[in-house]
Amino acid sequence: MFKAQPKFITSATKLEECPPSTLPEVCFAGRSNVGKSSLINALLNRKNIARTSNVPGKTQQMNYYQIGDRFFMVDLPGYGFAKVPKKERDRWGKNIREYLLERESIRLILHVVDARHDPSQLDEDFFYWMGMNEKPFAVLLSKSDKISKNKVSSSKAKVRRILKDMNIEVPVLSFSSSSKEGVEEVEKLIKEFVFEH
Repeated sequence: MFKAQPKFITSATKLEECPPSTLPEVCFAGRSNVGKSSLINALLNRKNIARTSNVPGKTQQMNYYQIGDRFFMVDLPGYGFAKVPKKERDRWGKNIREYLLERESIRLILHVVDARHDPSQLDEDFFYWMGMNEKPFAVLLSKSDKISKNKVSSSKAKVRRILKDMNIEVPVLSFSSSSKEGVEEVEKLIKEFVFEH
């Protein structure tokens, strides 16, 4: 777990509202309700610094959390089943793409996918988009405690096959925010990209 005291900084709806790019950034992306906020809480060993909800689409802005004086964690709005008007969803999509393309302080994008299900078409589109734009990313399979070890292995293999077909080679890890299994590996990956690149 990251020892530094985390601090909520701001919520931004678009690139211009983000804080100054003085620190490296690690962003958490994925479908609504896939467990991004829970992962941030697990990594920071805090119950609810990142707001979690059973209602898809709760995170409607880019929420910035500063970790000591080292880096920012950024919780991005989920895509997919968010219960908001389509116009609003399209606006998020445009703003997030702009942020991911133009924000130079981004070191790593963690794309969270539910281990219990195959990646959706939106997930696959996002893999491809990040690969095409040469973005540094990893795929994290969430809720791994809810299925057997064998099923987790086959989920990882499936994601790796999809990525290989796109000619993309990135880390694929599994984790559970509730049991904390795999959270340490995610932390190591973040440290590698933030502190060693």
